[in-house]
Amino acid sequence: MSWQAVVLTLFPEMFPGPLGQSLGGRALAGGIWSLRTHDLRAHGQGRHRSVDDTPFGGGAGMVMRPDVVDAALEAATTDAPGLPVVYPTPRGRRLQQADVRRLAAGPGIVLLCGRYEGIDERVLEARGIEQVSVGDYVLSGGETAALVLLDACVRLLPGVMGSDESAVEESHSDGLLEYPHYTRPAEWQGRAVPPVLLSGHHAAIAAWRRTQSEDATRTRRPDLWAAHLSRSCLPAMPGGRN
Repeated sequence: MSWQAVVLTLFPEMFPGPLGQSLGGRALAGGIWSLRTHDLRAHGQGRHRSVDDTPFGGGAGMVMRPDVVDAALEAATTDAPGLPVVYPTPRGRRLQQADVRRLAAGPGIVLLCGRYEGIDERVLEARGIEQVSVGDYVLSGGETAALVLLDACVRLLPGVMGSDESAVEESHSDGLLEYPHYTRPAEWQGRAVPPVLLSGHHAAIAAWRRTQSEDATRTRRPDLWAAHLSRSCLPAMPGGRN
């Protein structure tokens, strides 16, 4: 059975978007994963199919109604029971590669895309919806974040990528950023490929790549480096490598 993706959105035409191209598109056409969109507007209230209302307590913007969202979730999950429901939001826990692996290993995902100021908290609490953030910034709506999450999951599905090693050695696979890559020509605009990569000495290459990963993580993402040290139970040496 294919991995299922169900997306609740006010803009179904945004899907599959870029996921219909390249690896994801071929996997979608080949049945490795499936995609179904559900229009939130179909459950709107009144003649104009309203899905939002003014926030209690005042403030700018509008809030998506809990009754509308709940009805849409009920309808959308009838044919997809047991799938985890995820709501991409800046208020959520930051999405990690471990979350992506967990979701990709399951039967699929239901993605709830918010708009306006967000979704009434009561329906999120009532349904125990997982809230995740793809970064510390604000988007116009949840659709773009949903595409990011779907892309991250789909590429990990068996048969999507040509080499399983690609997923093992890339950034965040072991809590570190990935090492830099080089290809032909061996010299370009006066810049040479690191000699170790031309040596054919596999152990030396592996050690160089590990060092590069550690250096990049320590300088660019000190938060990841601290977590890596904590997992390794190694004391950090001031200003240098452990």
